[in-house]
Amino acid sequence: MKKLLFSVSCLLLLSVFLAACQGTKEEKANKEEKDAAQLVHEAPESIKVEGIADHYHTGDKIELTAVLDKETDADHWHWYSRESANDEWKVVSGQETATFTGEASVNGLEIKAGLFDSDDKAVAQSVPAQIVIDNHHGHDEASKKIYQGYFDDNQVKDRELSDWEGDWQSVYPYLLSGDLDEVFAHKAENGDMTKEEYKEYYTVGYKTDVDRITIKDNVVTFFEKDKEYSGEYKSDGYEILTYEKGNRGVRFIFKLVDGSKEMPRYIQFSDHNIFPVDSAHYHLYWGDDREKLLEEVTNWPTYYPSELDADGLVRDMLAH
Repeated sequence: MKKLLFSVSCLLLLSVFLAACQGTKEEKANKEEKDAAQLVHEAPESIKVEGIADHYHTGDKIELTAVLDKETDADHWHWYSRESANDEWKVVSGQETATFTGEASVNGLEIKAGLFDSDDKAVAQSVPAQIVIDNHHGHDEASKKIYQGYFDDNQVKDRELSDWEGDWQSVYPYLLSGDLDEVFAHKAENGDMTKEEYKEYYTVGYKTDVDRITIKDNVVTFFEKDKEYSGEYKSDGYEILTYEKGNRGVRFIFKLVDGSKEMPRYIQFSDHNIFPVDSAHYHLYWGDDREKLLEEVTNWPTYYPSELDADGLVRDMLAH
């Protein structure tokens, strides 16, 4: 009988303990939700989030840092996220310092930082930082084949110059400075050339004096050191080229209709895409002889968005 009473007592104590633990978890969750609500509605936006990239590829590492605009004794950090403006902010578990780390998996995800004092009062928050995921050419098999140069003629469609609209920088200076050595080392791990041979190959390919290009409203501007030239271009169709390896590429061609005499009569874009889509980077060929230009396959000046720094360029190149 005593043994039975003892067992029953133990079970009761265990039930009470588990209930208390469950209550503690629920209380913590409720408190975090309350903190989130307080953060959104009351705290001033005096935190700056640094480290956000212009875009990520799926699986990229996200590293953000919350920076206050003035000193404070508050040191209790929380990070919050939501998948859309229609969702409620949720506390990101395990992120309790001024540094946020995570993985890019949801396009459009919003992240913000919040700081609380010793009384659990929200004293500051940041403007939401948005995670943009752009895998460019896609990860499905059909997209991969097109990127590699295997497609049918009937898949190719005309494109407007607006597909390349933006502010673009040459990657050649980054190659010369050694910033792209990591990319060549990566290629050597899976390719048929050494790191040094890849760098030599791309040195010839990337070489150019045109450090920057802007494209807007069919007007193309070349920046060459301290000089700049502009011209208006219109579509002159496209050409499908077959390379020695058996794969193919498309040159989308535009002809000068007005502008500076220094501008080339023709410019030809190649960006691994074969139908209308905003370009993420491109190879550009230019000159006054349309047919002769199509024969150029060793020098292909390459341009990426001007807002990318060296780390951003390397990350993008390694993703392909």
